Amino acid sequence: MAVSNTHSTDAAGTPDLVGGAGILVVDDDPTVSEVVAGYLDRAGFTVRLAADGPAALRAAEEQRPDLVVLDLMLPGMDGLEVCRRLRARERAAGPHGGQGATAPVPVIMLTARGDEDDRILGLEVGADDYVTKPFSPRELVLRVQSVLRRAVPAAPAAGPRLTAAGLSLDPAARRVSKDGEELALTLREFDLLAFFLRHPGQVCDRERLMREVWGWDFGDLSTVTVHVRRLRGKIEDDAANPRLIQTVWGAGYRFDAHPTPAAPAAAPVPADGDDHA
Repeated sequence: MAVSNTHSTDAAGTPDLVGGAGILVVDDDPTVSEVVAGYLDRAGFTVRLAADGPAALRAAEEQRPDLVVLDLMLPGMDGLEVCRRLRARERAAGPHGGQGATAPVPVIMLTARGDEDDRILGLEVGADDYVTKPFSPRELVLRVQSVLRRAVPAAPAAGPRLTAAGLSLDPAARRVSKDGEELALTLREFDLLAFFLRHPGQVCDRERLMREVWGWDFGDLSTVTVHVRRLRGKIEDDAANPRLIQTVWGAGYRFDAHPTPAAPAAAPVPADGDDHA
């Protein structure tokens, strides 16, 4: 059977901020699925399993999960296509998912270790985070808890609107625009940009960003690198020559709230003999 269920609730029978949340685990390896489901179940989550892409899409449509753990290398329809279709459904429902809908379902992608192209593709189609294989099930549980906490809609006291360099970020509504045009950011991209806007001019290393934005004291620091790259692609006029998020070599990143205008293209240097009569 493609989809199965395990059940877990808290003492009151209702989910709290993290415990009791519904997790859809999508992996074609039954050993991996059962081990992950066991750890998530013991952590207080309600877990459903899907062994392939079509089963995952059906399960998500039948009952909206609070988070999806999605293996990239699924047979037939791979994890990228599953994530792409999940996000397409949400977009089709409207900017806010239609009446009574909530924010997009967070997705954690499981990818092969060292394959940065897979990570970038996963983020590009809408994954919020990724964990590289082989992984510790306990680490995955911590990642799930962290992503779910970040996914909780911000309280009204989340702070004032943040603005800089044509960007406008509303922490309470979790919406961001550039020059008046709304941007589609993933959960982590939004939190990363909010952090930069709150700390302009400060050099922040990847370890600090992982602690402050991801809430982790450990993990693959390339996670930060990939997210910064993706964020630049959405907020910079020229991601290849970033002016807002600057790399400070050997130290980290710095957000420039007042970037200097891009320098005009240099005039071509005349070839030898071109300036002689």
